[in-house]
Amino acid sequence: MDRIRREVLTATAATAAVTVAQSALAQPASGASRSGFYEKNGVRIRYQEVGSGFPLLALPGRGLNSQIAGWSSHAIDPMETHKDDFRIIAMDQRNATGGQSTGPVPVDKPWDAYADDQLGMMDHLGIGKFLVYGNCMSALFALKLIERAPDRVLAAVLAQPVGYQPEFPDQMYNHVVKTWAVEYRRTHPTFSEADAVKMATNMFRSPADFTYVVSREFVKNCQTPLYVLPDQTQAHSYKVAIEVASLAPNASVNVYPWMQPPELRARTAERVRVFLKTHQG
Repeated sequence: MDRIRREVLTATAATAAVTVAQSALAQPASGASRSGFYEKNGVRIRYQEVGSGFPLLALPGRGLNSQIAGWSSHAIDPMETHKDDFRIIAMDQRNATGGQSTGPVPVDKPWDAYADDQLGMMDHLGIGKFLVYGNCMSALFALKLIERAPDRVLAAVLAQPVGYQPEFPDQMYNHVVKTWAVEYRRTHPTFSEADAVKMATNMFRSPADFTYVVSREFVKNCQTPLYVLPDQTQAHSYKVAIEVASLAPNASVNVYPWMQPPELRARTAERVRVFLKTHQG
């Protein structure tokens, strides 16, 4: 009986060892990239993950052409600089030129539709609470996510945020009508110029003020920790970035300018990492 018992225990241990080894092999290395698709109601979203740790939704810039590949051209690429600290999830926004995400064009409520895509993808991945890094127009996506899911977004980095500037009142409106929509209509001729105008109006003229997507009153009452990296271009408003940082009760603002020299940019990336680490769940 003792011999039989020893043989059973040995076999069980061996099986367990094989199972553990197979499980370890199935887990991607922290530096390995993983990609996939999330689909719902005619929308198909391509996403990519890298790293491990607390989830960080990283949304690159380039307006409606926000896509994973865009990170490589930004001043800070969290998919590279922070992959050892977080489970980073990036995505191609719906119908971004050059991206792989597709779906109906959200003419009537575009901000909500993009938030639905982002939150739905996180649900698909089994992620409840997460951090957000939004660059350029994606800083506005981050603000919309905080408005829609304040209990899920634990903190957000708003890098080079877009904002209304009276000196360039049509900058973002024209991005939709004269840039993104022109390219999109080449392969989708049923999407009319009138549709593009309506979408641009709903995004950037209703109202043409502040962040476009949330009000000053919302930001004033926003308890979510924010870290603002200001910039000043025709699309990125330094004034709006500073106003957001001034109004939000739990906001911090980075020194400006911060992109050059490279040593300062590296220190800024480290400050971002510390901020996100401080507020992860």
